[in-house]
Amino acid sequence: MFGIVRPCSHRLTGGLKAEWMAHLCGLCLALRSDHGQFSRVVTNYDGLIVSVLTEAQTERATGQRRTAGPCPLRGMRTAPVARGEGARLAAAVSLVLASAKVRDHVADRDGLLGRRPLAAAARRVATGWDRAGARTGAELGFDTAVLVDAVDRQQEIEALAGPGSSLLTVTEPTETATAAAFAHTAVLAGRPGNREPLAEAGRLFGRLAHLLDAVEDQGTDAASGAWNPLTATGTSRAEARRLADDAVHGIRLALRDAEFTDDALAHVLLAHELRTSVDRVFGTSACAHQAHGGQYGDQHGGQYGGQHGAGPQGRQAAGPYGPYGSNNPYGGGNPGGPGAPGGPGLPPPGFQQEPPKPGRRGFWAGCAVFVGLCCTCKLCCAKEYEGPWSRKKREGCCRECDCDPCPDCCDCSC
Repeated sequence: MFGIVRPCSHRLTGGLKAEWMAHLCGLCLALRSDHGQFSRVVTNYDGLIVSVLTEAQTERATGQRRTAGPCPLRGMRTAPVARGEGARLAAAVSLVLASAKVRDHVADRDGLLGRRPLAAAARRVATGWDRAGARTGAELGFDTAVLVDAVDRQQEIEALAGPGSSLLTVTEPTETATAAAFAHTAVLAGRPGNREPLAEAGRLFGRLAHLLDAVEDQGTDAASGAWNPLTATGTSRAEARRLADDAVHGIRLALRDAEFTDDALAHVLLAHELRTSVDRVFGTSACAHQAHGGQYGDQHGGQYGGQHGAGPQGRQAAGPYGPYGSNNPYGGGNPGGPGAPGGPGLPPPGFQQEPPKPGRRGFWAGCAVFVGLCCTCKLCCAKEYEGPWSRKKREGCCRECDCDPCPDCCDCSC
């Protein structure tokens, strides 16, 4: 389950956790119903936002929820899940974008996909997902060709990008794809006046997703020699952070211009959880149940102060990007520097070199690990597990959290 919006369950108060799970399970079951069991592997946290936005603009009515049977991800419990056009649109978008991800892995010859027979099989799967997503999209009045075109242009743009190129040129195809998906939720909800502001929110969401993915993968890409937009264009992390902060702010402004029936969950995910995602990726905050608190102050500091170390006081003490050393904007101190323990060129006392990090898993190996995580409930309930494809540390989406609930953040004026 990939995605940049991964809310900690203690922050989803007032029934929002159940709503979030309803949309997550609704996306998964829509994929199964329309496209078969195997398609459920493309379930992702960001895709469910399409379902959330559709429902947020729609008047509540009977039939928006149904009771789903026991599932390993829910600890073999039944639960109400979202149903309808929003979940189906989210499924179609997830399929098409996942097929693009598979083709990208094939082109890069990642893992087992470097072998021709497996690469050919993966291409057939991707082609099938493209067709399935296009079929569902057509039934909903959404042309998935705009997504496919964006993916095709992405490869061409990356091939031309180099030092000095604009990073926003590289993120444009992703912005176009997500803008189209967000805007179509207004069509499904019967609110044409929301198309423009939601398209803007989607465009900035796509930019943010691309930026955060690039920041997270920069180290791994450098080790493996893979292409990375920050490295290729020579963009600093400080500039990437500025663009990310601007995108979060722009999404909040765009949401103000849209009309919703009930935007509580959409507001939390797109106004507050995106800020948390940015802080997490840039290493400037952490959830309160972890060993350290956040450092980057949210502009609504009273909402996240204390538990997340945010607010005006935290910002003044830590600086705009956290408590880093004055000579190194992205790391704190330099224990091996002159005058420090160990002296220049020598490691500090007790230093132990970290073992090399394992590389990404191939597509099929990742699928096998994903199935294992599902069957053992670790994907849902574990405090921490290793991502099936990326090997990055992840947190279970409904694990038990030992910190105090955050105050209701939906009463703010943003």
